Amino acid sequence: MAGTTGYPQAGDFTARLSAVAKSVEGFLGERLGDAVQAGEIARPPRLMEAMRHAVLNGGKRLRPFLAIETARMLGGPFEGAMAAGAGVELVHCYSLVHDDLPAMDDDDLRRGQPTVHKKYDEATAILVGDALQTLAFEIVADPAWQADPLIRSELVLGLARASGLGGMVGGQLLDLGAEGRFGPANLDVDATLQLQAMKTGAILAFSVDAGALVGGASPEERRALLSYGRALGQAFQVADDILDREASSEAMGKRTGKDKDAGKATLVDRLGLDGARAECERLVGECETALKPWGEAAATLCEAARFTVARKS
Repeated sequence: MAGTTGYPQAGDFTARLSAVAKSVEGFLGERLGDAVQAGEIARPPRLMEAMRHAVLNGGKRLRPFLAIETARMLGGPFEGAMAAGAGVELVHCYSLVHDDLPAMDDDDLRRGQPTVHKKYDEATAILVGDALQTLAFEIVADPAWQADPLIRSELVLGLARASGLGGMVGGQLLDLGAEGRFGPANLDVDATLQLQAMKTGAILAFSVDAGALVGGASPEERRALLSYGRALGQAFQVADDILDREASSEAMGKRTGKDKDAGKATLVDRLGLDGARAECERLVGECETALKPWGEAAATLCEAARFTVARKS
């Protein structure tokens, strides 16, 4: 099949997820080295060390996996898919660094390691987040990975919209408001869904769309894949809310039970645990329906939806 050069050739879903994560880790590690790159004046050692701590600490790499597997399904080039996925992952990592800060969720652990502000300090953590965000856009906009300027501009625009005021950042602000920080708050199901679609879902949905762009999807194909990405993003957040109630801190690598303690808006509160699990199953069905045009070629993406709701961490 055209376009498979460079893609990990692992067999089952778990092996493929692991192989892609390893490839992404290697790509990110190269981008976060100490050597000064073209157009740079210097790379402060403390900043680079803290950025590596924030990024190169394991993780499932689900977002770049979605970008890479979508592009692979469509026969797109591996290099472009990797760069797009890495850009999304860096934005995700920056959001975690800032989300862990005392002014936000005030967390001490992330993936079983001290959060950046605990290992270093708050100022360094803020700058790490800033640097990861800008590096994300630098990689996505670099013609070394994606020659077509139209695709590059679509990727930059899509990543900005998914991560900015109308997406992830706006959703994080709504999440803080749901805690009652800015006055009384009691979000209903629809408002909770909107919050989660912005805070978590937008970036996950864009991960799929990034792969669609790299893979040369038609407008109709992009719409179907976007439906898949949105349903997957919603399922991911509902599953995360369930894990926050049921999983141990050791399994998650971070403090659990914090959402309930903080009074955050979750579908578990609105629907109950059984209702939330049923919603996850419904959303997996939506994912599978959206992928029907690709048949067996979409098996890995279907499995990604099932993995999202069955994961234990």
